[in-house]
Amino acid sequence: MTSLPTQTDRKLGLVIDLDICVGCHACVTSCKGWNTENYGAPLSDMDAYGAKPQGTFLNRIHSFEVQPQQADKPAQTVHFPKSCLHCDDAPCVTVCPTGASYKRQEDGIVLVNESSCIGCGLCAWACPYGAREMDADAGVMKKCTLCVDRIYNENLPEEDRQPACVRTCPSNARHFGDFADPESHVSQMVTDRGGFDLMPELGTSPVNKYLPPRPKDAMEDVPDILGPMMARVDDTPTGFLGWLDRTLEKI
Repeated sequence: MTSLPTQTDRKLGLVIDLDICVGCHACVTSCKGWNTENYGAPLSDMDAYGAKPQGTFLNRIHSFEVQPQQADKPAQTVHFPKSCLHCDDAPCVTVCPTGASYKRQEDGIVLVNESSCIGCGLCAWACPYGAREMDADAGVMKKCTLCVDRIYNENLPEEDRQPACVRTCPSNARHFGDFADPESHVSQMVTDRGGFDLMPELGTSPVNKYLPPRPKDAMEDVPDILGPMMARVDDTPTGFLGWLDRTLEKI
């Protein structure tokens, strides 16, 4: 079994703002593209255009309709992105029989050494968030890497040294940084907005945090913008059509 580091020098992870995520799946697409072409074995698609398509995705979006507890508040749709949370007490690491799953001491990122993975699936069973995916073609387990091959790549412009999902998000709902630094922008966002852990009762201490959606106010006395344009007008035909209508009435 694999042991976890007692502490990590940094805690790299994501903050996801559920208030402004629009569920566009741009993060899913960019993640799939980057991780298929770069780090590790490609993320396979099996029978992509057939009757039973199957694919490997490291990031997924789940959408829910939520009804606030206050009766006067309207229901709202919440888009919930989910990927590996890079937990401090990661059960997927400690259950791995070959040491393929491990957590890095230098930055806290949880990775899979694909050359050591035997595809037993124990890590997938141990992960309470369903964040691991078995690649049916490669026969090994895949997971979010926080784009480790991007964030340390000095050949990329500095603004591109962040996970592909963060760089792509059109609504700026995803943020990347070091949670070990209380002055980092991600730490400040969590403090200011009441960021929370996903299922904290499990005791996994996930590094990734979520910012709660703000309650939406119900609009009262909504102005009827199109009303004046839709008002009924005199439909009595004029011109030739008017003459024809009056002539036909006499027959």
